[in-house]
Amino acid sequence: MTGPEALHRFLRSLEARDASPETVRSYETAVGAYLAWLAAHGADWRSPGRTTLRAYLSDLSEGHAKTSVAQRLAALRSFHRYGARSGIAPGDPWGVIATPRLPRRLPKVLEAEQIEALLAVTDDDLVAANTGTSATGRRDPELARAIALRDRALVETAYAAGLRISELAAASLGALDLRRGEVRVLGKGRKERVGMLGRYAREALRVYLDDGRPVLLDRADPVGEPPTAVFLNHHGAAIGVRGLRTRLDRLCRLAGLPEGVSPHTLRHSFATHLLDGGADLRVVQELLGHESLATTQVYTHVSPARLRDAYRLAHPRARAT
Repeated sequence: MTGPEALHRFLRSLEARDASPETVRSYETAVGAYLAWLAAHGADWRSPGRTTLRAYLSDLSEGHAKTSVAQRLAALRSFHRYGARSGIAPGDPWGVIATPRLPRRLPKVLEAEQIEALLAVTDDDLVAANTGTSATGRRDPELARAIALRDRALVETAYAAGLRISELAAASLGALDLRRGEVRVLGKGRKERVGMLGRYAREALRVYLDDGRPVLLDRADPVGEPPTAVFLNHHGAAIGVRGLRTRLDRLCRLAGLPEGVSPHTLRHSFATHLLDGGADLRVVQELLGHESLATTQVYTHVSPARLRDAYRLAHPRARAT
């Protein structure tokens, strides 16, 4: 079997396992480039030698960042493991090659006060819309108010449920249960899980759905079915990942949050604050939708305050007399 034929079968297997379209495209790019390089160097893709693989790794490292190299190598190993399972290749030749490891970086986390500052920006937007003191408010106060209500619900939902930005964009009305305080989402690998919504998130969503979303929906294209997404843009369509990122970036900037804070920081903060509050690690794993507990354990190393509190309570020479 040729390399391109094996790649085609590999990609179909990923789709059968409900891998996301982004993952399939990423793996197709990585493995396709790898197979083309092997063919150009006269190497058999089933069992390339160590020297060949080291030469490929050297070429790959020169043209890509460390994170990109690590992602591509993960795709190659997955491809070779598929080949071994399918009986079309002997195994993973990369298993005997020393590959660079990424340093383990702790995720950025916001303090509770910084979350409040982020929400305060949406309150300021709402006040500006109601009083007509913003540029948007002067043009269309009703639209400005709807967008402010939506942004408030966005932040509250992302932080309350620890959602990825793609999950936030894909959230549908049918997946939302405000009475129970739940939202069903499809995470990585198209695995469904339930996110929890606390009192503030439920209230923000209720106000947005009652007073904000209908205003945005009135601006939707009258042709076709109305959008079922919870969060709409100013055209009345589903806001999408890029639009969400733009709005949240704006809120972070106006709130004076540090450089490098991203929408995903809310997810990191969600997990860290739960653990700081005494939540069980496996519960946090379930809420985040992590397959492996090891992925969730990174959050146990984030909070120095938690370590200090545990030390003071447990060490006999740390407690006050």
